[in-house]
Amino acid sequence: MADPAYEAARAAAAQLTARLGAHRVVVVLGSGWADVAGRLGDVNATLPMSDLPGFPPPRVEGHSGLAYSVDCGGVPVLVLAGRSHLYEGHPVEAVVHGVRAAVMSGCEAVLLSNAAGSLNAAHGPGQPVLIRDQLNLTHTNPMLGEGPPADLPARFVDLTHLYSPRLRDAARAAVPGIPEGVYAGLTGGPYETPAEIAMLRAMGADLVGMSTVLEAIAAKHLGAEVFGVSLVTNLAAGMSDDRLDHEDVLATGAASIPRLARLMASVIGALR
Repeated sequence: MADPAYEAARAAAAQLTARLGAHRVVVVLGSGWADVAGRLGDVNATLPMSDLPGFPPPRVEGHSGLAYSVDCGGVPVLVLAGRSHLYEGHPVEAVVHGVRAAVMSGCEAVLLSNAAGSLNAAHGPGQPVLIRDQLNLTHTNPMLGEGPPADLPARFVDLTHLYSPRLRDAARAAVPGIPEGVYAGLTGGPYETPAEIAMLRAMGADLVGMSTVLEAIAAKHLGAEVFGVSLVTNLAAGMSDDRLDHEDVLATGAASIPRLARLMASVIGALR
């Protein structure tokens, strides 16, 4: 018997197409990124994500909870301005539901964004960093359980090239010198301790956050091309005297909106 989460995603995919149309790309906006949606191109329609089956209402400040249909230079783009998180008490299938539904509705590429702490003092607040690879430290993953139905790929997905080299090249061409690094995804809620940051640095992490890693796996499993970018909103715990605060995350995101929109639009342009 297949995992019912896949059928739930199919149902949401059908509703997405019926209500917003067909799209080639989905962009998932992280904390502080919501206003990027209106800067990617002409907005044709919007819809509360919670109106779609299986999408929980947003509960985290900085996530508008709207789905947008956007024409970005001739590329039809679905923008999800918000996501669900493990720290909200959602199960894994809810966290990856939006990405699965988008890919099942026809999206060939998944562009993931987030707000992150930096483990590199050279990459301070306001710096976008491409995600080259990830450490999934959430102690779970979307391939557990009864498994996908027979018409979908098996659960044993190859993650060697999880984040598309082609799309990273497109981002570097648009923003010369943009850095890249390894993103460590944790369950979240509390920020990390200085000791945990030291551990993550020893493991090879350059960025740390509370999202993205499960969505990336789910998207890759369904055959989508995956791109990820973090906006550094703070130096990680123990690297400065600044207090870690979600309001600062949102403020840094708001100040970076034009730059982030140009970066995302350049990557979408590579998919024409």
